[in-house]
Amino acid sequence: MSGVVLVRNRQRECRINARLLRGIVHSLLQDRLGLSQFHLGVHLVGEPEMVRLNEAHLRHAGSTDVITFDYGSSAKQGDLAGEIFICVPEAVTQARRFRVTWQAEIVRYAVHGALHLLGYDDQTAAARRGMKSRENSLLKQLQSDFTLGKLGRRLGEIPGRNEKALRRKRKSSVRSAMYIVRRNRKQAQAP
Repeated sequence: MSGVVLVRNRQRECRINARLLRGIVHSLLQDRLGLSQFHLGVHLVGEPEMVRLNEAHLRHAGSTDVITFDYGSSAKQGDLAGEIFICVPEAVTQARRFRVTWQAEIVRYAVHGALHLLGYDDQTAAARRGMKSRENSLLKQLQSDFTLGKLGRRLGEIPGRNEKALRRKRKSSVRSAMYIVRRNRKQAQAP
C-alpha cells in the first residue's frame, strides 16, 4: 500500500473540485502527518445519506458532520486505511454559524476524520481540546498551502457574475449621475 486518496462526490448541493480536495488530503497525510502508507476514501454526501450512515453505524438519530471508518490502520507504523464521510450540507450550515467558508469547513472535516484514524479521540473534554488544537494547526497549515476557495462552489452560484453585475450597475449609476450634473449645469448656465 502506498499513498492513495480517493474522493467521491455523492451529493448535489455543491460542486467540488475533487482533484484539489484529493491533493489537499494527500498533502495532509504525507507532508503534514508524515504518513508513508495510506489508503483513504473521502466521500462527500448529502444529508439523507449521512442520516442513514449515522443511524445504521453509530445508532445516532439525524445527520452529523463527519463519520470515519477505520479499516485496521496501524498509524504507529506509519500506515493508515479508512474512509471519511463528509456531509456537505452540514458543512455549509456550520460554516455560516462559525463565519468561515464552507470549503474550509470541508477541509476541517477531512482533517478531523484523519485525526480519528490516527487514534485521536474527542469523547472527553480534555481529549476534545487536544484534538481541536491539532485540527486548527493542521487546517491553518493547509490554508497557507492551498487556496481553499477554489475547492468548489454552491450550485446556483455563478462565480464572478455577481461582482460583474454590481460593477456594471455602479458604472451605470455613476454615468447617470454625471449626466444629471452636466444637464443641471447647462440649464443653470443657459440664459
